[in-house]
Amino acid sequence: MNAAPADQIRLLEVQALDLRLSQLAHKRKSLPEHAEIDSLTKDLTQLRDLLVAAQTEESDTAREQTKAEQDVDQVRQRAVRDQQRLDSGAVSSPKDLESLQREIVSLARRQGDLEDVVLDVMERREAAQERVNELTERVSAVQAKVDDATTRRDTAQGGLDSEAASVTRDREAVATAVPAPLLALYEKIRVQQGGVGAARLSQRRCEGCRLELDITGLNEVRSASPDTVLRCDNCSRILVRTAESGL
Repeated sequence: MNAAPADQIRLLEVQALDLRLSQLAHKRKSLPEHAEIDSLTKDLTQLRDLLVAAQTEESDTAREQTKAEQDVDQVRQRAVRDQQRLDSGAVSSPKDLESLQREIVSLARRQGDLEDVVLDVMERREAAQERVNELTERVSAVQAKVDDATTRRDTAQGGLDSEAASVTRDREAVATAVPAPLLALYEKIRVQQGGVGAARLSQRRCEGCRLELDITGLNEVRSASPDTVLRCDNCSRILVRTAESGL
């Protein structure tokens, strides 16, 4: 393949712009905020799970407290009714009076036990509420960190995307001036060679593979027409000659 030396030099400009685009893409993918957000998101998920568990416990103990208080109230009401019967004199039978008095004593004991249950449940509910409040604050704090990291990531990505758009426009402008067959060959080699399809010959060394041409290769390059599109014998990339090639 033949191409004007100026077009081959222009291909190096395309290559430089392609490398910059690759660098920008890598930098965008490797922003430290990505790892930071992933770590914080995991922490946030764990905290939210703990918060849900604490809220469930608080809700359960709230129902348990309501039930225990209802039990106390039922016993208290029954004890009040029995005391009223006793005080009214409606019960005259000694046996019935003794039975009623025993029931009042038993109800008082039962009420005391149930009130202890209420106190225990209230303590557990208070502990659950404190846990909910603590976890709610921690979730809010971590969420704020996630939001901050997300903002920083988006800002950094926006800057990189803006630069990439500018480089892409420059690349399109330069590539348009490169002959289609030469550009197609470059694109094919670039895919095969990890993003580098054209390399400068500098001081007898291919800048693509960093290897120096042997004497046979140098003689072939020296004897080739300036329009000839050369390929590196080591890496197969397009080898572009410049004033610094050392020929």
